Amino acid sequence: MTPYRIAIVGSGPAGLSAAAHAARLGLSHVLLEKTDHLSDTIFKYQKGKHVMATPSQLVLRSPLDFEAGKREMVLGTWNEQTAAAGVNVRIRAEVTAITGTGDPIPGSVMKLVKRKRDGTSETQDIQRLAPPYRLTLADGETILADTVILAIGTQGNPNLMACPGGDLPHVQYQLDDPSEYTDEHIFVIGGGDAGIENALGLAADPAQNNKVTLVNRSAEFAQAKDANVKALMAARDAGRISIMTQSTTRTIEQGWITLDTAEGEVRAPCDRVIARMGSAPPRSFVEQCGVEFASNDRLAFPKLSATFESTAPGIYVVGALAGYPLIKHCMNQGHDVVEFINGNLDLRPADEPILEAKFTGLPGARSVADWLEYLRSSVSILSGMSSLQMREFMLDSSVRLYRMGEVIFERNAPGSSLFGIAEGQVLVEVNPADPSVTVPIGAGSIFGEVGLISGRRRGATIRAGSDCILVEISRTAALKLMSQVPSAAREITRITTTRSLLQIFKSGLAAEDLAEVIAAATVETIRAGQAIIREGDTGDDIFIIRSGSMVVEKLIGGKPVFLNYVPAGSYVGEMGVISGGPRTATVRAAVKADVIRIPGEPFRALLASRPQLLDTLRAEMANRTAMNNFIESKKDSFSGVVDLYTGVANFLVEQGVGEATDVLLIDEKLCVGCDNCEKACADTHDGLSRLDREAGRTYAHLHVPTSCRHCEHPHCMADCPPNAIHRGPTGEVYIDETCIGCGNCQRNCPYGVIRMDKVPPKKPWLLGWFLFGSGPGPGEPPARWAKKHDPAYAEKAKKAIKCDMCAGQDGGPACVRACPTGAAIRVSPEQFLSVALMGREER
Repeated sequence: MTPYRIAIVGSGPAGLSAAAHAARLGLSHVLLEKTDHLSDTIFKYQKGKHVMATPSQLVLRSPLDFEAGKREMVLGTWNEQTAAAGVNVRIRAEVTAITGTGDPIPGSVMKLVKRKRDGTSETQDIQRLAPPYRLTLADGETILADTVILAIGTQGNPNLMACPGGDLPHVQYQLDDPSEYTDEHIFVIGGGDAGIENALGLAADPAQNNKVTLVNRSAEFAQAKDANVKALMAARDAGRISIMTQSTTRTIEQGWITLDTAEGEVRAPCDRVIARMGSAPPRSFVEQCGVEFASNDRLAFPKLSATFESTAPGIYVVGALAGYPLIKHCMNQGHDVVEFINGNLDLRPADEPILEAKFTGLPGARSVADWLEYLRSSVSILSGMSSLQMREFMLDSSVRLYRMGEVIFERNAPGSSLFGIAEGQVLVEVNPADPSVTVPIGAGSIFGEVGLISGRRRGATIRAGSDCILVEISRTAALKLMSQVPSAAREITRITTTRSLLQIFKSGLAAEDLAEVIAAATVETIRAGQAIIREGDTGDDIFIIRSGSMVVEKLIGGKPVFLNYVPAGSYVGEMGVISGGPRTATVRAAVKADVIRIPGEPFRALLASRPQLLDTLRAEMANRTAMNNFIESKKDSFSGVVDLYTGVANFLVEQGVGEATDVLLIDEKLCVGCDNCEKACADTHDGLSRLDREAGRTYAHLHVPTSCRHCEHPHCMADCPPNAIHRGPTGEVYIDETCIGCGNCQRNCPYGVIRMDKVPPKKPWLLGWFLFGSGPGPGEPPARWAKKHDPAYAEKAKKAIKCDMCAGQDGGPACVRACPTGAAIRVSPEQFLSVALMGREER
């Protein structure tokens, strides 16, 4: 049996490119494809799908052409060029095993040609060995090869639905032809490129009458290309697609689907589920070939050298299986790996010039490969990445040298990127009044995670404590990193959890004190209404509220009575840790929340070593116990008051106080209906009020008008194309002048507090108005003036308008200042309980 120089397994973009280049070089090769067609990855794309050729700045080295276009055009081009190149293709040739052979062939010599970068070459005679590998096919045939290129991708190993009903017949993991489906309620699960493209295809033809809903577990589409996200939003704006973000599937039934959303459980009609939640490497088969993986994580990729060679000598891995999945990259890898096998070890990757530019100006004479390895090994969250993943990662990130004392960012500055410290240290200014009070963060760690997680402005000024090299990771790249590299997600969670506990508990704690607590802690997402503690249950876990909020209730007379409201940054469960015994109350999520669950045993060990922390928790427990006892004592004599108090508290949670940072309330016992609040708002904002006093709901004496809640995690920020929505230094969520009027924020706000309106003209200089009558005069609302005097005003584009809490104005919000009776108040989560109690005390 004559051995091949190269056996290529898989005819996707990487495998096809490798085979075509081997044919061009005249190398003995065979391309093995288990299906009856080439490029099964692209073949399985839905019919008519537009295939993107990104990144646009990357040069294509493959002998096969590739340009953005329809799936059918791409496949047709490759089929024609593969045939013209004389590629030795074997279809229906499934490889079931790859095993080593063995011994040198006596007297057999082969020539190794090594080409140098200067264009010269040298030839070396070496003893030919028996082909290292035997490939066994499904029909029992064997093939011998000196080298093997694994280009099998990951699409054959999709992530499966893990919820009840995930194995029902109407749940599928591929969409071949969107035109086959009509008059169906279809849910597409997954916000990556595949999920978005499937949803768009199913909703493309209105005549099909499909009701298509795309479900994404996060608020953003970090793993999708910008063009796909824009197309998805355009389809939603046109009413062709519904989008559910921050949602996960709970159960699937015949004809129905139940989802957990940020607002609670939703049950909807469903005829079909298309799950596009990514895929994982086919680990079992690859490991049986002798290839080791980078870690035990399910999503880990094989260990590879800079020339794509695995830990099994002579077996190379390229394409999506190598962790670098864009088509153009895969095709370049196919070309390059054949060059390496043919002796051209000096070939530089096609993305080398792009990465070289990123490292220009850094100290030292490191190569791109050396810089990538240095950053990977120096920054803890990057350690789980392969060299190929690092290359893709750095295309979306930047690295820079900061000199000692240089400010990296300032308190209250906008920004949501994450920073990794490769070298040196930074100083966090923890006291705005005294910049000399700082906390150091050393090499290997990260900072900026608050902006990444919450989208809020920077919480502190950070400057370089020494000359330092920092990697700045864009929000999109960071979210993608956390999604694709489990070790990175765990490390970011560990660091953020440690810092959360240090901030909440203080008591002289240091990071090293929390090592055992953090090791045992887990982060959990809790759906709205779900209980983390139930009255009467045993348990001693303590919970840190990372985002969202909780309400505490106690059964009195068979009815749940509201006891407390717990915002993000607080904790519950300390009674079970300190005193033991059954839980005395139920704690449930007011809105979708993330909590850190800490087992009781390591936390008790921490309390034993830190008496000051134990005293803090005992004081908190005493306050909560006093509240429990007070409510319990009033259950007979003031049952009506207790009911009213509970009703008011629950009503306010339902109206968004549970996720608010600041909400406007009106006490109707005091309100005289003068509308001064609305008038003051309009006067402050060029004649356009951000408040509708009469709109909204009322319970007992409290009315919640239509006005912004300034949510902890604003829904309006989730999809703002120009990133025009920000959080100000005092917590206000505002829209700046870069708004393009797309209306996404208005549609995303669940409270109806954003409207689209024309931007009024600026007030002129007083003398200009007096002499020339240019623009609105003193006391005249600009919007009213423009409607009367500016013919072009009616045609002006609308922009988003919402409450900004009168930021920057003396005295605070105008609506509150203008209320003559004190009926209008603005409430933060910390004041929430006192508002509910106010109704009890005044009755």
